[in-house]
Amino acid sequence: MPDRKDPLNNSFDSMRLIPSGGALGAEISGIDLSLPLSDDIKDGIRKALLDHCVLFFRGQELSDENQVQFTSYFGKPVQHVRKQRERRVKEIFIISNLTQNGEPIGALGNDEISFHSDLSYMPKPGTISALYAVEIPEVGGATQWCNCQAAYEALAPSMKGRLQGLRAVHRHYVEEQNPTYLVDHPVVIRHPESGKKSLYVGPHLTKHIVGMSPEDSEELLGELFAHQTKPEFLWTHQWQVGDLVMWDNRPTMHRREPFPATERRIMKRTQVFNDEVPVDG
Repeated sequence: MPDRKDPLNNSFDSMRLIPSGGALGAEISGIDLSLPLSDDIKDGIRKALLDHCVLFFRGQELSDENQVQFTSYFGKPVQHVRKQRERRVKEIFIISNLTQNGEPIGALGNDEISFHSDLSYMPKPGTISALYAVEIPEVGGATQWCNCQAAYEALAPSMKGRLQGLRAVHRHYVEEQNPTYLVDHPVVIRHPESGKKSLYVGPHLTKHIVGMSPEDSEELLGELFAHQTKPEFLWTHQWQVGDLVMWDNRPTMHRREPFPATERRIMKRTQVFNDEVPVDG
């Protein structure tokens, strides 16, 4: 881990932005997230997130309170809708394959998790997610993001016209996590800050297109999923202990690669929800 820096050195001039070179993603260096951030640093991070959709900070040493405080700069961190065992800081959601006294210490195990946008099965889904790496496996467990803005922009005009006004139902596979009613969102949404349009569907949580026959819905969604996951729209993050990665769920989908059940993985996530329902693109 890096040496602690004097707060006076956590300055805007010390911050460096390094694009990933892929379809999205960038590293921000020169900032210690355990220290307070000035308004110009916060503004710089917000702009970078709009431009690159996913940001990562290497070599961080964060308490749960530090992570919640950092997340709060970009919205109100909230407790996850999924039940977990008692923990000191409620806004921290543990993602892990480990057990203690026969009980999981976190959620999501070690299997692959296909492309999705966090909490899209809620009427007001996730906006900003932040994930902090405490322990990582030696093999597997990478996270891959899809640039859904670029994917939408690359669609043929005829397909863009076909998608206009369509809505899709999103549903979690763990029934108790879902609302008591079906939630649907536009297939194409418009980002409230950038104004850019994005595809808002993914194979993990999107179930069907409203008003379409099952066969037509499956065909259209399959075509969109295949398009979104073309290599030119993807970027993969290889985790290191001490990484803090934040991303905007509205212009992105993400997936997790599987890893051996014998490997240890502990991640801590914080989450900001939408204040409003996604806006039709």
